[in-house]
Amino acid sequence: MRITDLLDKRSISLDGAPKSKKEALDQMVELMNKSGKINGIDAYREQVYAREEESTTGIGEGIAIPHGKCDAVTKPGLAAMVVKEGVDFDSLDGEPVTLIFLIAAPNTKDNVHLDVLSKLSVLMMDEEFSNSLRNARTVDEFLEIIDKADEEKSDIDERLADTGSADDAQVKILAVTSCPTGIAHTYMAAEGIEKAAKAKNCFVKIETRGSGGAKNVLTAKEIADADCIIVAADAQVPMDRFDGKKVIACQVSDGISKADQLVERAISGDVPVYHAASGAAVQADNAKSGGSIGHTIYTQLMNGVSHMLPFVVGGGILIAIAFLIDGLSVDINALPADQRANFGSITQAAALFKGIGDTAFGFMLPVLAGFIAMAIGDRPALAVGFVGGMLAAGGKSGFLGALVAGFAAGYLIVGLRKLCDKLPDALEKIAPVLIYPVVGILVMGLAMNFVVEPIMGGINTGLNGALNHMGGSSKVVLGLILGGMMAIDMGGPFNKAAYVFGTASIAAGNYDIMAAVMVGGMTPPCAIALATLLFKNKFTKEERQTGPTNFIMGLAFITEGAIPFAASDPLHVLPACIIGSGAAGALSMLFNCTLMAPHGGIFVFPVVGNALMYLLALVVGTVISAVLLGVFKTKKA
Repeated sequence: MRITDLLDKRSISLDGAPKSKKEALDQMVELMNKSGKINGIDAYREQVYAREEESTTGIGEGIAIPHGKCDAVTKPGLAAMVVKEGVDFDSLDGEPVTLIFLIAAPNTKDNVHLDVLSKLSVLMMDEEFSNSLRNARTVDEFLEIIDKADEEKSDIDERLADTGSADDAQVKILAVTSCPTGIAHTYMAAEGIEKAAKAKNCFVKIETRGSGGAKNVLTAKEIADADCIIVAADAQVPMDRFDGKKVIACQVSDGISKADQLVERAISGDVPVYHAASGAAVQADNAKSGGSIGHTIYTQLMNGVSHMLPFVVGGGILIAIAFLIDGLSVDINALPADQRANFGSITQAAALFKGIGDTAFGFMLPVLAGFIAMAIGDRPALAVGFVGGMLAAGGKSGFLGALVAGFAAGYLIVGLRKLCDKLPDALEKIAPVLIYPVVGILVMGLAMNFVVEPIMGGINTGLNGALNHMGGSSKVVLGLILGGMMAIDMGGPFNKAAYVFGTASIAAGNYDIMAAVMVGGMTPPCAIALATLLFKNKFTKEERQTGPTNFIMGLAFITEGAIPFAASDPLHVLPACIIGSGAAGALSMLFNCTLMAPHGGIFVFPVVGNALMYLLALVVGTVISAVLLGVFKTKKA
């Protein structure tokens, strides 16, 4: 198959003039649709946009290669557009794009078209070839230029496999390239690294891990003989085989735009040694190769949040179902006061759902801490992080304590590793299975018990005392403070202090305080769900997919549904949620709303005093927070 077999004259435009990246992508999808190779334009467009959210396909030098792979593609195809005036495409080099190729790949086992697409990607790296396409006067000339280059250029995998033999004096460099879809960037990075290495007279062999699988796979002997290994990947790459070797880990885009720098660094030898029992060396190297400290911390944090999310969503929805069952089955007004606290587990069916949901929730904080720790110190840090998270869940520190535990566990293992490097070889080998878990868990336990928990416990005690002292103050101010506290840490000491104060007020016959507390806790998840619908460009694809489930959690008074969003962007999310929750709590007090149940959310609205105005307080607080989220949060690339 040749490149021109994938092109259709109807899907080529030599005079494109889009004004924005979105307009350019939409026009390219329309061109692809004209070729008759897709049977669902909306489904295909969605995949193209989803790929763009992972990372820009504007590779630099005025070139963009967006792509989409889905069942809506009936045949592999290409669409092309020349943009004489250029268009801002968020390219890696910041320059406008003047040449765009859109790829359509079907979900089939036959991947012969991937070889053709990879060859096109590599051809685009040739400046003379891309300039010829920009200057083509007719569609026929455009196709002729591609056909001629296709005939002259050999398949990239075949060329990469022909490495020849290395001289003893040559620096031996190996590389692995991979991108999420494995169509374009994988091979462009391979081409960039190959050119840069040969320009420095280095021996180079490159393994490509594309959609068609791993090709030109590095052998054990080649790895053993290598002076340095470059892993330019945005997808999972088997790393254990590189144990004890110098490894540069970077984004696949760096293999395209920074290949010269990567090769020069490999030649210099100023590269950390990778150990299979730890990912710390490669992570530190990532920071050196362009990622900021803030980005590194964010990546570590998101590793915990992404693993925690299924427990929050699954457990939260099951708990909400439990409240719904009891709400439909039980007249809460007829229950004695001491049984109202069991709302959500009164009937047998509700108790079953709530038990399962509570179990899932119980894993939330240990998983958060464990996988933050793992992102920093790899597998040895996982157990230490789990223990720290479990201690935080069972104590007073809540999810803030779990965050501290996760980072502390990761860097604790990094510190232990440095100490163990000085031990004799015989002792160093048993460190991952004996020293790291025993010493790590002991130190973590001591730190949580004697440092983290006492501090958070003191804060919690102080907050309770302050709230009791304020009991006679303005009801509206009290509602503002209590509602805001419910959103400060969403299940942590501030949240729990306000909640305990509310439940204690029920026992004292003061039902308006509990109403303000609950509406303040319902607001953050509802606001986040609304914001993901109104301000889609401010959230990642995963956040937009899970965001609407927060409506269910918020209406069920499960504030923890907002934790993943707050943990990933606390400086922007928390202020917005605090303001909206405070407003909802203040309005609840202003409207003289009351609540006799300590939990249940919308399912206990039948026992809310002044329920209509209570609903209005929730709506106003939700809208305020959602709008502020749209203002405060930055756009997601």
